Amino acid sequence: MTKNNKPDILPGIDRPLRIGTRESPLAMAQAKMVATKLLSIHGWRPDMVELVPIVATGDRIQDRALADIGGKALWTKELDWALHEGEIDCAVHSMKDVETLRPDTLIIAAMLERADTHDRLIGAGSIDDLPQGAIVGTASPRRRAQLLLRRGDLDIRLIRGNVHTRLAKIKNGEFSATLLAAAGLLRLGMDDIGTDLPDDIMMPAPAQGAIGIETLSRSSHLRGVLKEISHHATFRAIMAERAFLKELTADCHSPVGALATVDGMRIKLRAKILMPDGSENISKTSEFDVGDVEAPALLARKLLGEASEELKAIFS
Repeated sequence: MTKNNKPDILPGIDRPLRIGTRESPLAMAQAKMVATKLLSIHGWRPDMVELVPIVATGDRIQDRALADIGGKALWTKELDWALHEGEIDCAVHSMKDVETLRPDTLIIAAMLERADTHDRLIGAGSIDDLPQGAIVGTASPRRRAQLLLRRGDLDIRLIRGNVHTRLAKIKNGEFSATLLAAAGLLRLGMDDIGTDLPDDIMMPAPAQGAIGIETLSRSSHLRGVLKEISHHATFRAIMAERAFLKELTADCHSPVGALATVDGMRIKLRAKILMPDGSENISKTSEFDVGDVEAPALLARKLLGEASEELKAIFS
């Protein structure tokens, strides 16, 4: 205890825990979820955590696909820097935006329980309801490929910006439709918007719907504090999806979907890889024990083993 009878969250440091986050409305909402969970689990007072908003490069650049200018690192590099410089104690991420290869100095210490993993179609009741040649906005190669697999006539164009910006572009007629993650809409209090697309039509991105908390690998005490709020089934599922993605050597240009579910000590992992235009797609499912760290990589190799040389090249 400190002289103010205020417990040290970090050994020898009498100050709030600083939680780094991107400053977008969705990112802030997710960071508040983490803060609330920490306060509840540990019995802390509200003044014992502090949110530190940080502007990410990915939020500043709105006119180009991130895959063309640096990929997922544009969501994480400023938060990584703040961790290494001691400006924040941990960082909150949408796990689907975190690169599979991370610095050894950082570790994903916890994940909140996963939310709805579906993609949601905004602007139409279903993909089949869209008019011939409809303009659909997305910045995701995965969504683009699966849309074209279903409807090769669609005109897929780049759309960027936060949720409200994208919805405004649908409302003003710039696009006929777009796709957004159901989890994000839920966290923004907008769960009544759009239509969920079935996984067999729109396989979600690996780690979609999961919120992760990252900190310095050497911060053993804080890692223990964060672990107390981690949802174990979610953590296992997301790490399986990330291991699959790592074996593929996929990047932001690679159309790939994956979804793991945990039942006791067993994991079921479904995955799909596609050509960018949807002209080729391969899907497979694997079931394995929680401790089988090789199974996700084996599934990736099986998918690539059945792929054409052209499709393999996208994942090299």
